[in-house]
Amino acid sequence: MRSFARALDAIPMALAENSGLPPIETLSSVKSQQIKQGVTSLGIDCMNTGVNNMKQQFVFDPLISKRQQFLLATQLVKMILKIDDVIVHSSDDQ
Repeated sequence: MRSFARALDAIPMALAENSGLPPIETLSSVKSQQIKQGVTSLGIDCMNTGVNNMKQQFVFDPLISKRQQFLLATQLVKMILKIDDVIVHSSDDQ
């Protein structure tokens, strides 16, 4: 479960890095602001507007869309692991 949570952190870190921001510092800053302020809509300010609140920047991601993306990503990982198992088992038989 922790590995899955760490994998989800890769998304905001990639956003920060691609925006020219220091990824680790930016992610830790946003997480601490979310905890202190109790606002879950804080995110990475890629446009350097000075506002981390995604609602104020009109950035919306519907729950249905997120849920479907997580389900598809999980299914993809399971398929890759099954293929890896098949390749490992077939090479042992030869």
